Amino acid sequence: MTRAADIREGWLDAARRLPSPNRNARPTGEISALVLHSISLPPGEFGGGDIERLFTNRLDPAAHPYFAGIAALRVSAHLLIRRDGECVQFVPFDERAWHAGRSRWFDPRQRCERVELNDFSIGIELEGDEVSAYREAQYRVLARIVTALCEHYPALTPGRITGHAQIAPLRKSDPGPAFDWAFMRRCLLDCM
Repeated sequence: MTRAADIREGWLDAARRLPSPNRNARPTGEISALVLHSISLPPGEFGGGDIERLFTNRLDPAAHPYFAGIAALRVSAHLLIRRDGECVQFVPFDERAWHAGRSRWFDPRQRCERVELNDFSIGIELEGDEVSAYREAQYRVLARIVTALCEHYPALTPGRITGHAQIAPLRKSDPGPAFDWAFMRRCLLDCM
């Protein structure tokens, strides 16, 4: 199998870097899960720089009525995959991004419930919402990235990918019913 992408010092070579201040050290250095999210800013609108501004604490609360309620949030993800497949990386994978919030997950490997997934997971945001179909380019890029991550971080496997809705079901519903898990897994098989 050929390497899908290179990761150096926690950064994906194929991604545009836009470092976020919203990050810190992982408590144990463990990287063993991947959480998929969806995001669009303003909600339901795609394109533009508002997601990048949110993750770098530069979102103007007066630019849109929705932004007044979120501009003060200190959140991030490791990666954003835009509708056209472009990748933007905000946090090196070896550091903790602030994407999952209060979260719980049954870890099949350890056969126990775990909390605080930010501590040991990678967060990937897909530009989209829960009702609009994601683009094939996003699935293809996601599969290449997941393949590279699994090669680089041996504790991470395709079976340890989950959605935000599964780890915070009372608070979140992303990536939502528009995300085609079966197609994503087929794309993964194409990369492996």
